[in-house]
Amino acid sequence: MKSKILSILFFFLLSQSHGQEDYFGIDTKAKKGRMSDSNLGNTFRKAISNFSFELSSGGNYLMNSMDFNTNHPDDFPITQVRNTDVRRDITMNDTINFSGSGFNVPINVGVKLNLFDIFVVGGGYGREMGQQSVMIGSDYDFSFDQLGYTYDKVFGTFGLVLYDAKRRISFLKWKYKKYATQNTYMQSEKNQRMRQNYPWRFVLEGEYGQLYPRTLPDQRLVVNNEPYYGVALRIEREFSEYARFFVKGGAEFRSASYSGLIIEEFQPIKQQLFGLQVGMSISMPGTKRCKVQGCGVVMKHLHDGVEYRGSSIWNLQNRKVGQWY
Repeated sequence: MKSKILSILFFFLLSQSHGQEDYFGIDTKAKKGRMSDSNLGNTFRKAISNFSFELSSGGNYLMNSMDFNTNHPDDFPITQVRNTDVRRDITMNDTINFSGSGFNVPINVGVKLNLFDIFVVGGGYGREMGQQSVMIGSDYDFSFDQLGYTYDKVFGTFGLVLYDAKRRISFLKWKYKKYATQNTYMQSEKNQRMRQNYPWRFVLEGEYGQLYPRTLPDQRLVVNNEPYYGVALRIEREFSEYARFFVKGGAEFRSASYSGLIIEEFQPIKQQLFGLQVGMSISMPGTKRCKVQGCGVVMKHLHDGVEYRGSSIWNLQNRKVGQWY
């Protein structure tokens, strides 16, 4: 009995002599570490960890509409193609509601800044390549020189996080609040659900930007200088703390106009786009990859008070049972 007591005392003193580090310098004390040895490096790494870069593409359905009314209808490419047995010229008293459709493929690159896990602001550059059809109104067609077009755009975004892992924890606390703390079964169920990995995030996102035409379907079609705006619901699925896949669906609103032979006369065209995009987002890893010789830890860990990651950005850093393969 005496020898057991001495052995326990010896190992206790030995552990205290090593402090909070094992043979590889890994801190065993659970605490939040720095990201760099220097204060400047620590501040810089914490800042860049809030930035992410993304690439997305998809498809948009385009709807054009124009309320045509002019004193000079012959100045516009309008052709009567229906009920041709009864020819009728358009007069200044006529208002024809033209409408058409189209399809385009956008490719966007952007950067996002996470603010307190509540707001997400960002910006980016995109290219839109598509085609639009002839606009039809009553017995007439409004034709363009060609169907294809290409636009560039520069935009800014603002997002509001509606639901994610943190809000799920708050929701579970509220949901289980009705159960008494003495109800060990329900409290255990709550704690187990709170510890589960929740990879989803839902963001309501607004977009505001400017179009720059590269190829127009008609030289007389003018893309207005007025900015366009859009709104979308973004659903993200995390692969790790740094990599995520997202799907974004929403609507975009912008305007254009078609000029007559008289420069001062324009016919405004309203454009609405309804689309779906998919993409990949990669966050800047503020935590450096561990390169300590002999350290095989694959989770986030500390060396001399500095936090390191043991896995690539494509893997969960703090994996749980069943997430290792």
